[in-house]
Parts: sequence; C-alpha cells; structure tokens
Amino acid sequence: MEAMVRLQRAFPKCRLGQRNEAQSLITAYLFPFAVVALALMVAFWQTGRRERERLLAQLDKSQALTRQLKKDRDAAMQELFRRFSEEGKLNRERSQFQAQLAEYEKYAALTQLALGAAHEINNPLLGILSHLELELREAAADERTEIEQCIEGAKRISLTLRELMNYARPGPLILSKVNLHRLISDTLAFLQHQPMLHGRILDNFVPPEFPPIRVDANQLSQVLMNLLLNAAQATREGGHITVSANQSGEKIDIHVSDTGCGIPADILPHVFEPFFTTKRGKGTGLGLSISQAYIRSHSGEIQIESAPQRGTTVTISLPLRPAEPARMQQETSEGAEVIIH
Repeated sequence: MEAMVRLQRAFPKCRLGQRNEAQSLITAYLFPFAVVALALMVAFWQTGRRERERLLAQLDKSQALTRQLKKDRDAAMQELFRRFSEEGKLNRERSQFQAQLAEYEKYAALTQLALGAAHEINNPLLGILSHLELELREAAADERTEIEQCIEGAKRISLTLRELMNYARPGPLILSKVNLHRLISDTLAFLQHQPMLHGRILDNFVPPEFPPIRVDANQLSQVLMNLLLNAAQATREGGHITVSANQSGEKIDIHVSDTGCGIPADILPHVFEPFFTTKRGKGTGLGLSISQAYIRSHSGEIQIESAPQRGTTVTISLPLRPAEPARMQQETSEGAEVIIH
C-alpha cells in the first residue's frame, strides 16, 4: 500500500517535469521567432513612418507650389489686365491724337486758303466798293437800288473775308485783368439796341465782386457778342437769355444760356466746323469757329449743351491764371500786357 502511494505521488511529479520541459522547449523555439517578428514589426513601423513623413513633405511642397502657382497666375492676370487697360488707353489716346491731327491739318489748309483768298480778293474788292460808291452818288433814282444791292453784296464778301482772316490768323493777345461783370454788362448794353434782341429778356447773373480774370477783353467781348446773337436768333420774343459764371478751383466757367429752340442732336457735333451753318444764307458759319479759336488761344475750352425745344447752354472754361505763352512780351501805356505772335 505504501508502495502504491509512493508511486502515485511520484507520477504527478513526472508529468509536471515533462510539462515544464515542454514549455522550455516551446519557449526556446518560439522566442527567436518572436524577436524576429518584433524586429520586423519595428522595421515596418519605421519604414511606414518615414514614408508617411516623406509623403507629408511632398504634400506640403505640392501645396506650397500650388499656392505659388496661384499667386503667379493672379499676378499674371493682373499684369494682363493692366496691359489691356494700357493698350485700350493708348488706342483711345491714339484715336484722339489722330482726330486732333486731322483737325489741325484741316485748319492749316483752311489757313492757307484764307490767306490766299484774302490776298487775291480783298484788294480788288476795295476797288469795286469805291467804284460802286462813286456810281451811287451819280446814279439816277431808278438805278440806286441795284447799285445798293451790289454794295451790300460786296460788303458781305468783305465781312466774310475779315471773319475768315480772324479765324486763320487771330490778332495778338492783349492780356489784362478784366472785371467780368462789367465786361458782360457793357456787351449787353452794346447789343440791346439790335433788332433781333428786342423782346428778349437779358440777365447778367455775374456778381460785381466776381474775381477779375486775365484775358484779352476785346476777344472775349467778341465771343460773348457772337454767343448772345446766336441765342437771340434761336429765342422767340419773351424768352430769356442769361449770362452767369462760377469759379471752380483755378478755373472759371462762363455760361450763356437761352430758352430757345435748341440744337438737334445730329447737328450739335458739327457746330464748331468752319462754314457749317443752318441759317440758310444769313451766316458764314465762322462765328463759333472763331470763338473757339479765341478761347483756345487763352488755353481755355468752349462746350455746348443743347436739346430741341429745351434751350442751349454754352460754357466757356478759362484758367484763372493762364500760363504764359512762349512769345515776346511788352507793356502797353495802360500797363496791360501784350503778347505778340
């Protein structure tokens, strides 16, 4: 019995030893594989981390490149728009320059025509007028009407030539300080007895204390006379013709307005063209052209706004202190400055 008990006690110990030995063997075989697996896992993890960092760096680089390309594209578009804008501006300036050049060429040709016509016509015309006036003194009553018509026609030719000469070669500027209110009042007083101004209401809205301007008083008065007569021809009896002025910085605007019939839109662009007229034999078509030449000689501009049956406003813009032209200058006895062409 004791032997059996001992055997039973010894057998479990044998099984426990075998188990431990098996575990040791398993551990001895599996440990290298576990180490290799762990090493592979670490290697794969490091490789993945490096690859992820490389991809992130490439992504950042690509994003930076994309931002730079977008920035370059925007800059290129802005430069393209700027060049298109400059090209459009240059094209407009080129068109304006070509239009001005064509206008100057036309005026130069007209100047030569005016000077030649004046030379060839004026002297014989004076002789014809003198002869007609002598004939009128000795003519019978039934012949006087025909001679007077001839004299009137000759005087009309002389007036046209004189206006053409004034347009082609204006007289020298005599610049002096002028009280605009007084100049307009004197011009209105001079014209108020003209038949075409009868029944029209003339108003001078320029205040007496308006600052003096430095202009050629004779030329500006002629311009105002021409504009007022044009306004009177377009205005019916009872209509209003007003002259006003305002100062804007270093510029003075003179406005001549009427409540007349206005100017059609298709005619308005041509009113400053030489010999253009709608008066059907009652005008030479040089009044506004001469006025424009006078105002431009003062470094100013003249513009017209009009609408049929709503009246017309002519605006004369003059610099308050005109630039000195590069011409010879001398003082008159009254102290006015003479600009000699």
